[in-house]
Amino acid sequence: MRLFLDEIREGLSIAFTAIRANKMRSILTTLGIVIGIVSVTLMGTAIEGLNRAFNKSIAAIGADVLYVQKHPWGGGQNWWEIRNRRDIRIQQARLIKKNAELVKSVSPTIYSMKNVVYGQKYIENVILCGSDADFIETSTVTLAYGRFFTGLEAEGGRPVCALGSDIAANLFPNETPIGKVIKIGNYPYRVVGVMDKLGSFFGNTMDNRIYLPINRFFKEFKSFRGGIDIMAKASSLEVLDETKEEIRGLMRRARGLSPKQQDDFAINQQELIIQTFNTIGGVIAAVGLFITGMSLFVGGIGIMNIMFVSVTERTREIGIRKAIGAPKRSILLQFLLESATICLGGGLIGLAIAFPLSLIVDQFLPTAMPMSVVVIAIVVSVLVGVISGFLPAYRASRMDPVDALRYE
Repeated sequence: MRLFLDEIREGLSIAFTAIRANKMRSILTTLGIVIGIVSVTLMGTAIEGLNRAFNKSIAAIGADVLYVQKHPWGGGQNWWEIRNRRDIRIQQARLIKKNAELVKSVSPTIYSMKNVVYGQKYIENVILCGSDADFIETSTVTLAYGRFFTGLEAEGGRPVCALGSDIAANLFPNETPIGKVIKIGNYPYRVVGVMDKLGSFFGNTMDNRIYLPINRFFKEFKSFRGGIDIMAKASSLEVLDETKEEIRGLMRRARGLSPKQQDDFAINQQELIIQTFNTIGGVIAAVGLFITGMSLFVGGIGIMNIMFVSVTERTREIGIRKAIGAPKRSILLQFLLESATICLGGGLIGLAIAFPLSLIVDQFLPTAMPMSVVVIAIVVSVLVGVISGFLPAYRASRMDPVDALRYE
């Protein structure tokens, strides 16, 4: 072991000496590796950033929440058939709430967009969410302060509402919104609560919303009286599949479907989006890494060519080392270390360039450079050096010392 460590120490010393003796050639040789590592690192940071942004966004819909809707997420069916499906009704939500044993809470939801006014402040295209008092338990939203509307307010269709954090900040920058009256469309509503910040879902903010009782929604916005969505929160993640089947049976019964008829509704869940994202993301990552990997391949070819030149130039040096007893493995290790050192230097330079570039890219696309990406980039650069330098190093180790000494 000590002999091997001495050989590594000696090989590194010779490698650094050779690199210093040919500074310009070494710099030009590393350019291919630098470009390759920058490309691979930026691709890795972009993929990691997108994954983190997706996981953060997907958390907003809840892993244990099922969405009974007219349209399935992700498509994959005849769009004309789906378009002509019957609307889902609030009575079906009440049926699930009354009869489902595995469901923790159920909330009907319906959405619209209206302008909102308070005093001199005016906000266009605010998303309205009509639901019931259980929405706060069924969904992932939480209260920042104030309260959500009660069951009596929801059933009675009282003109009360809870504001998303962005709406509250824009309408009431210097005062508390609780108890204030705002106009949604042309109708007055009293603010009873403000929700915590949710962030965005696939680039769309979740904080530009106002929540109001669904019965009031139907009364004030009659043109939107029609189909709803149903959110059903399972009692636990362990029984999510059983809950889904229970809801399916109740919905089929409520909609009068015979055993031979297919479902004319969809039960969507977080897993469907995750699977679709993973499939698409996997293809994009594979194609992107293949393209960026080609630049590393080209850089590796350049390293190999330079190492062959280096071996040829130092033939006499190899002959002298072998003549005084240097074994084949020492010669092999010497050139492998030289090649790996050049590539490692290129990899470190590439990382130094990639980091500030990733900060610039982050202004347009989410990026993240965890330690795993840094370690992978360093390991890849060293592997490229070892693989690219193996043939030249093997050729050097197999040289006949007599022929090498006679080389001019």
